[in-house]
Amino acid sequence: MSLSPAATRVQRALEERGFGHLRVEELPVSTRTAAEAAQAVGAEVGQIVKSLVFVGEKGGYLFLVSGKNRLDPGKAAALAGEPLRRASPEEVRALTGFAIGGVPPLGHPTPLPTFLDQELLGYGVVWAAAGTPRALFRTRPEELLVLTGAKVADLKEG
Repeated sequence: MSLSPAATRVQRALEERGFGHLRVEELPVSTRTAAEAAQAVGAEVGQIVKSLVFVGEKGGYLFLVSGKNRLDPGKAAALAGEPLRRASPEEVRALTGFAIGGVPPLGHPTPLPTFLDQELLGYGVVWAAAGTPRALFRTRPEELLVLTGAKVADLKEG
């Protein structure tokens, strides 16, 4: 089965980084939300990687958050070293090349400073968006760290 153009871009990005063994899967159901994605792949909501884009005066930032957690805006701003706000749908597309609901953790035209929720490291396998609201790829959290160059941080609200 062939992948959509956006999912193909993510698969290429994985291959270019030496992770061609990771396969993008396009599913017949929505994976737009963490709950939908978890149900689609038979995983816990916490195993779903939410890609959240925020912006400040210095540019964009990517926060990879466990599907069961809410991002703490204060912690995000402290990590960025500046006040942040959630990116608009147009800003998300401009910064990442992808629409909200399918933003992958890699494959963006310009890499963004990236932070990974430390709670994702507690899972053997996680699932990340792969370019469309129906595409995901399965990986180990350690591989995701290498793929993204993310800094591990406490991102959880509360």
